[in-house]
Amino acid sequence: MDVRKIVVVVEDADVARAALQWTLHNLLRYGDLLTLLHVFSPTKSGSKKKARLLRLQGYQLALSFKEIYNSNFFNTNIEMIVTEGDQEGRKIVAMVREIGASVLVVGLHDQSFLYKLAMAHDNIANNLNCRVLAIKQPKLPTLKTREMLPALDSSTNMDFSQIEISGLQVPDIPTPKIPYRICPNPSAIIWRSRRSRKKSY
Repeated sequence: MDVRKIVVVVEDADVARAALQWTLHNLLRYGDLLTLLHVFSPTKSGSKKKARLLRLQGYQLALSFKEIYNSNFFNTNIEMIVTEGDQEGRKIVAMVREIGASVLVVGLHDQSFLYKLAMAHDNIANNLNCRVLAIKQPKLPTLKTREMLPALDSSTNMDFSQIEISGLQVPDIPTPKIPYRICPNPSAIIWRSRRSRKKSY
């Protein structure tokens, strides 16, 4: 069985944690290599001290994602990568191609880099050279939601797979009752009488 390399993008967002949970329960299998990838923005001032702080915060965030993994899986290889890069997705694309990932899992939110990639490239999957799964949490429709979404025209090719996690509740299914007769059918009882042996004198 070939070892699959699965990359999960680490972000400080609930949907990113939900994407990791979905990956652990629906995608990951024994022997796979799971990579937690976090890309932090470069500092505008170019301060090395601030860059070190952002890198440290990135590692702490990745470690919190690793804790989610540790509570679910034990027999899979895992690695963390924290690096500096842009928020347009170019650094993530470069890292995913360098890793040789077979699947990229992303928590899809309003400011996701996937939207920016979709507008900049005709085919995201070909650009990343792997399958792309975007995990999306359902939201209640509000007036502000439409304003926050990026403007995408009909020519934009949204070629990544969107998987929406719904708050489905499994109904309580009563345990099937097994018919049990307290008193069996009297006609089904066969009485055997033991014949007494005659004593020979």
